[in-house]
Amino acid sequence: MKSKKDLVGGQAVYEGVMMRKGIDIAVAVRDPDGQIVIKKERLQPYFKKWTQIPFLRGLMILMDSLFWGIKALNYSTQVAFKEEEKIDNNWEIGLALLLGFALFVVLFIVLPLLIVRPIERYISSQIIIRLLEGIVRLVIFVLYLFSITKIKEIYRVFQYHGAEHKTVFCYEAGEELTVENCRKYSRFHPRCGTSFLLVVMLVSIVVFAFLGQQPFLLRIISRILLIPVIFSLSYEIIRIGSQHTDSWFWKIILTPGLWMQYFTTKEPDDYQLETAIVALKEVTEKEYASEVGS
Repeated sequence: MKSKKDLVGGQAVYEGVMMRKGIDIAVAVRDPDGQIVIKKERLQPYFKKWTQIPFLRGLMILMDSLFWGIKALNYSTQVAFKEEEKIDNNWEIGLALLLGFALFVVLFIVLPLLIVRPIERYISSQIIIRLLEGIVRLVIFVLYLFSITKIKEIYRVFQYHGAEHKTVFCYEAGEELTVENCRKYSRFHPRCGTSFLLVVMLVSIVVFAFLGQQPFLLRIISRILLIPVIFSLSYEIIRIGSQHTDSWFWKIILTPGLWMQYFTTKEPDDYQLETAIVALKEVTEKEYASEVGS
C-alpha cells in the first residue's frame, strides 16, 4: 500500500480523466480521432501549506478542486470537439463557481425549507422539523443524481469516473498500472466527491438542528454562512474514514456514500481505463522512473 503522502485523486471530464497528486495535475482526453491528448500543470508549492491545517484545509481543497476541475472540463471539451485552444479566463471560471454555488443554495437550502415550511405549524419540535428538512434535502440529492444519469453524455462521464476510481485503487494497491489490473478493482472509492457530498448532507442535519426556530430569511442566511463549517467538518470525516477503512465504525459511516456512487460511477470499457491510466502515470512518472532505474 502507498503511504498517506502518496494519495492521489482525480475527476472525470468530457471524454477523459484528470488526475492529481501533490502539486501535479494531468488531464488525459480522447480526441475525435481516438488519440489521447495530455495536458500537465504544476501548482505553486505554497498551496501545500494550506493542506496541513485541520478544518481550514477542507474548504481550501474544495475551492481549489472546483477551480481546477472547471479548468479541466474546459480543456476536455476543447480537445474532444477540436476547438481552438484558448487561454483560461479566471473570471469565467469564477463566474462558473458562483453559478454552481447559487444552484447548490437553491436546490439544497432554499427548496427544502420551502417544502417543509407548510407543515411546520403542525409540528412543535424544532429537532423533528430540522430532521424533515434534512430528509427532503437527501431526497432531492438522490433524485438529482438519478435524473442526470439518464443523459447520454453524463453517462459516459460517469464511466470515466469509474475508470478513475479503478485506476486509483490499482495504484494504491501498488500494482502495475495496466488495463487488466485496474479492471478487477471496485469503481466505488471512499474518497469520492459523491461520498463527500452525502456526508455534507448528513452533517448539515446535525449542525442545522442546533439553530432552533428562526424567521424564514434568517434560516436561509444562517445556513449559507454555515456552509464553510459543514464542508470543513465533512472533509475531516472523509479524510479520517478513508484512513480507517477496516474499522466497522467507519465502514458504517462511509457505506451510504459508496451506495451513492452507484449513480455517479459506471463500469468503464478498456478504452476509458487506458485514458485514466495515462493521466495517472503522468502525475506519478517520477515514481515509475525510479522503479525502472532500481
